[in-house]
Amino acid sequence: MSRLGEGSQSRAFPAKATGKNSAVAYPPPSAGAFRERPSKPTNFRKLYESRDIPIQMEYHPRGNTIRWKVEFEKLDYHHYLPLFFEGLCETVAPYNFYACKGVHDMLDNGGPKILPVVPQLIIPIRNALNTRNHDVMCTTMKVLQHLVKSGDQVGEALVPYFRQILRVFSMFKNKNVNTGDAIVYGQQRRENIGDLIQETLETFERYGGKDSFINIKYMVPTYQSCMTR
Repeated sequence: MSRLGEGSQSRAFPAKATGKNSAVAYPPPSAGAFRERPSKPTNFRKLYESRDIPIQMEYHPRGNTIRWKVEFEKLDYHHYLPLFFEGLCETVAPYNFYACKGVHDMLDNGGPKILPVVPQLIIPIRNALNTRNHDVMCTTMKVLQHLVKSGDQVGEALVPYFRQILRVFSMFKNKNVNTGDAIVYGQQRRENIGDLIQETLETFERYGGKDSFINIKYMVPTYQSCMTR
């Protein structure tokens, strides 16, 4: 170890590093809190490849969509809605498109079938947010906003699970695209993580009932109520 004056150089951060004449050799390693955590291929992808999911692509000049082979009234939401939520982790086309479009279709057409399934959605939601992948996080937050608006009491049913899904919100709340044209473009496409987190938290508060704010505030201390504005 090289010498620095009369003291010595030491690594961060043993007791020796706090000595009067000691210097730190290098900063401590990053904890990697914001580092992307790629997920493995999901069950959604595996079942789609085995043709066990009742959808297929429809090609249109104005944009592709999916066609359902089963009417929503006959669709088993306890099976398929968590499965499509699991697919939100996908970053490879066309699986990410199928999962996202399928989730929104099911939320648009599920009505009272959605509320009983909420507890089954928490692990897929948490897994998607924990990927730390920008596109996956943005997609998931837009889905969460749609989810709490999709039926009566769905927003309130999500409140007990805030401690499981809002930890990442607290970490990324102030993490926006840096400056210039990039941030403007991101805002136009609703792909700015910090703005989407704020928007999603406000939606949670509006649709989550009387206990929503205190539970949000517990997990995201910097959040200010949107109901008093």
